Amino acid sequence: MKTYQVAMLATVAGFGLGAAAIEGLHAQAKPPAFYIAMNDVTDQANYVKEFAAKSSAYAKSQGARFIVQGGAVTALAGDAPKARIVIQQWDNMDKLLAWFKSAENTDYQKTAAKYATVHSFAVEGLAQ
Repeated sequence: MKTYQVAMLATVAGFGLGAAAIEGLHAQAKPPAFYIAMNDVTDQANYVKEFAAKSSAYAKSQGARFIVQGGAVTALAGDAPKARIVIQQWDNMDKLLAWFKSAENTDYQKTAAKYATVHSFAVEGLAQ
């Protein structure tokens, strides 16, 4: 009977330690980050050909998940922006900023500036 009690106590203690470790890992997880851009496009054909397709492929290769990419905008309060809206989700802000500040993306942003006025920002989401 004593061996059974020791085994049961060890099992309960192990479960408690495991639960505490998992909770600690969740607390350390960084929240997702979102890149949001509103691009006022002046030359749609060249914007798509020289910027959007290449930039999107690069962002995806770096870990971006596209949530919105130029979809239709419906006004709910006030006027809807005429800009092309892009929303990307990233694992965390560090990855988003590494992508945004990369040499390749910097070149893509220079190309975008030829064909659009770009307004972009990053926002940290809620930890899951």
